Amino acid sequence: MTDRRVVVTGLGAVTPVGNTVEEFWTAMCEGRSGMGPITKFDATTYPTRFAAEVRGFDPLRWMEKKEVKKMDPFIHYALAAGIMAVEDTGLDFAKEDPGRCGSLIGSGIGGMTTILDFHKVLIERGPDRVSPFFIPSLIINMASGQLSIRYGIKGPNSAVVTACATGNHAIGDAFKIIQRGDADVMLAGGTEACILGLALAGFCSIKAVSTRNDAPEKASRPFDRDRDGFVMGEGAGVVVLETLEHAVRRDARIYAEVIGYGMTADAYHMTAPDPDGDGATRAMALTLQDAALDPTQVGYINAHGTSTPYNDKTETLAIKRVFSDHAQRLAVSSTKSMTGHLLGAAGGVEAIATVLALYHGILPPTINYETPDPECDLDYVPNQARKQQVEVALSNGFGFGGTNATLAFRRYTG
Repeated sequence: MTDRRVVVTGLGAVTPVGNTVEEFWTAMCEGRSGMGPITKFDATTYPTRFAAEVRGFDPLRWMEKKEVKKMDPFIHYALAAGIMAVEDTGLDFAKEDPGRCGSLIGSGIGGMTTILDFHKVLIERGPDRVSPFFIPSLIINMASGQLSIRYGIKGPNSAVVTACATGNHAIGDAFKIIQRGDADVMLAGGTEACILGLALAGFCSIKAVSTRNDAPEKASRPFDRDRDGFVMGEGAGVVVLETLEHAVRRDARIYAEVIGYGMTADAYHMTAPDPDGDGATRAMALTLQDAALDPTQVGYINAHGTSTPYNDKTETLAIKRVFSDHAQRLAVSSTKSMTGHLLGAAGGVEAIATVLALYHGILPPTINYETPDPECDLDYVPNQARKQQVEVALSNGFGFGGTNATLAFRRYTG
């Protein structure tokens, strides 16, 4: 039961540009920005006063009020995206072997809202007023655990915590779990809800975020010469993966096939990428090897593309190292130009964008691309979506700690 084919059959997303997959994809195709002034706290004294917030999200649409109170917002987002993905795929878990179905949802930071709220309770009202739901609400694996409880699925149940590569690792690990025969169906992805004063202060202190307060909608500008940092975002992206045999047997809609996964470490610096792009290069190369692909077969890369000076330059260098002359024929775009950087949720949402690009034959753009950078000289699908059918696409995710993960998807044609 090894090396089984794995396909994507369900999608769910909560994002700064829409709280359904349909809204999200429409925004991608229209090149719409999800950035704006922060409304979740008073950011007046911060160097950066804007973010890519999830707006209009009502957890009561997805769960009962008593359940909402037991969960941090990062779990709310994950449950909503997971339920969407299951509804999209048409799976009835009551008809499945629960031991053959699992969940693997990660987060970069987890329940920071809960930590801050109950720290205040502790200081102001004492230890006996801290809720018994405090710990279960904040721990990162509880997003996966709550989805498992929701659907009664009893197979692999785990979480990934690898900063901004979390979503890529979660989907990649779930892919391998199915491929090697340990499950038939997996819910996989990432979630984040940390647009909070403390989190923003931390990113401001390391000068990682844009300070373009006069024009937030133009602040995320990956690969542009005038980029000055990423824009904090939040949300969740969850996919349903299953064996091809299982999907065909139940006549499921298949969005794409997952065909490769590679992960590496820079072993260089806590927050800065290796200036030679070594880790990113090897992650993409290992993915091609895992998928048995020639570099020339890849037509599109959904880049990590954070809009930071060093990341975009080193990712471009890594792509050129892996793809050589073919790099100039590749389409490369960063959907973070529209969503902002969703941290632990980025890889899940960007995998959905990559899969839909293959499914619909439309490549999402890199918006706010105005001034070319001589060190970033690839085709970044500037400013407007492009109708272009590609057969194979990669999605990159790189994180603090020097962690790198790449996924490969193939258009499914039956």
